Parts: sequence; C-alpha cells; structure tokens
Amino acid sequence: MVLLEFSMSPLGKSESVGKYVARSLDIVDKSGVDYRLNPMGTVLEGDWDEVMAVVKKCYERMKKDCNRISCSVKIDFRKGHSGRLSGKVKSVERRLKRRVRT
Repeated sequence: MVLLEFSMSPLGKSESVGKYVARSLDIVDKSGVDYRLNPMGTVLEGDWDEVMAVVKKCYERMKKDCNRISCSVKIDFRKGHSGRLSGKVKSVERRLKRRVRT
C-alpha cells in the first residue's frame, strides 16, 4: 500500500485554479480510492497501480484544455500497512493526547 500526495494545476490560466482542482477531485472521488483533500493537494491511499491510475486520469482530463500543467507527487510505501490516511493522524493525536485539525 502507498500513500500518494499530489498537486496538479494548469499554468497560464489564471491566479485561481479552483475549477481545475474541482474537476480533478471529482475524478478522485469517483475512483473509489480512499483519499483526503488538503489545502495544498490530495492524498490517495491504495496499491501503486490504483493510485497512479487516478493521477493519470486527472492529467488526461486537464491536458484536454490546458497547454501547460504543473504536477508534484510524493509517495510513501510501507509494506503490509493500510489505513494510514487516518492511522498516521491518530498516532500523532495519541502522543499529543488531544485531537488535531485535519
């Protein structure tokens, strides 16, 4: 299982890229892959091929009407572990003995 965080946006469209982010999030949400949206990107959890396929779908959609795209991807693989989207946060909360904002 991997956690994959990505951020993808067009260059040269405008200062606000919310409509493009929303289109990508629609693809992510409909994929069935577990995810968390954050202010700077989206974190996916699944097997390698599954999460990479979601990123590729977002890219394929964006390139239809965007001539230049910026994308950053960060991947964390940990053999035999799943449920890390929430588990990593819970681990920190246990250490702090309080809830944190997510």
